Amino acid sequence: MFRNQYDTDVTVWSPQGRLHQVEYAMEAVNQGTVCLGLRNKTHVILAALKRSPNELACYQKKLFKIDDHMGIAMSGLTADGRSLIKYMRTEALNHRYVYGSEIQGNRLVLDVADMHQRCTQSYVRRPYGVGLLVSVVDATGPHLYATEPSGNYYEYVAMAIGARSQTARTYLEREYLTFNECNEDELIKHSLKALAASLSGDTELDVQSASVSVLGPDQSFKILPDTEIQKYLDIITLEQGNNNNNTNMDVDQDEPIIDPDA
Repeated sequence: MFRNQYDTDVTVWSPQGRLHQVEYAMEAVNQGTVCLGLRNKTHVILAALKRSPNELACYQKKLFKIDDHMGIAMSGLTADGRSLIKYMRTEALNHRYVYGSEIQGNRLVLDVADMHQRCTQSYVRRPYGVGLLVSVVDATGPHLYATEPSGNYYEYVAMAIGARSQTARTYLEREYLTFNECNEDELIKHSLKALAASLSGDTELDVQSASVSVLGPDQSFKILPDTEIQKYLDIITLEQGNNNNNTNMDVDQDEPIIDPDA
């Protein structure tokens, strides 16, 4: 990314047919902390890494409740995300007040995508530099949506956004066919494994940097406390240890036995 004569305004097209400021906003999402989501036939799980600017600061929240049946994870500029959260909460509250029911998820996601898109057609506003993963369980079932600063939005079975999210997506692409057969606990473990895959080097996932939310048909949007996340991390560590032990035993059994008197 670098400055050029076609990025002074969001409405200026480059000769290659590109809007550079929109691409810059999408790069802000790619530089944000990793967020991911996955779903099965009944539940939707969101997980995110919490980032601390320094040792004296607390971790920034990345998961937020919109309504009892809806929540989001954000990657990119947190301040831009708070503005969209306020809008989504207001729309959900107004719909519940007027109609006495929950707002349908795809309708609200479409409205948010339209807000993104309007910022790409007006020179008085810059694009939102944030991407959202939206978990919804409404009358039509469980859904996972992703929005982009360009105004595009998509529905996914599983998705990860943010810095180093490619390794998390690789894990989700490898395992997503099993998600429909997974229960809630297994989905949570998959989300933590995918989150751990996005970490650099020998960094280990811990409760200080991980956050997980659960949403189901008979379960309101809930962000898991640290004690529950630690329980799942312990189970994952134990399972990995057992797998490593079984692998070592198989290797030992395959080694030939040498007679010392031969």
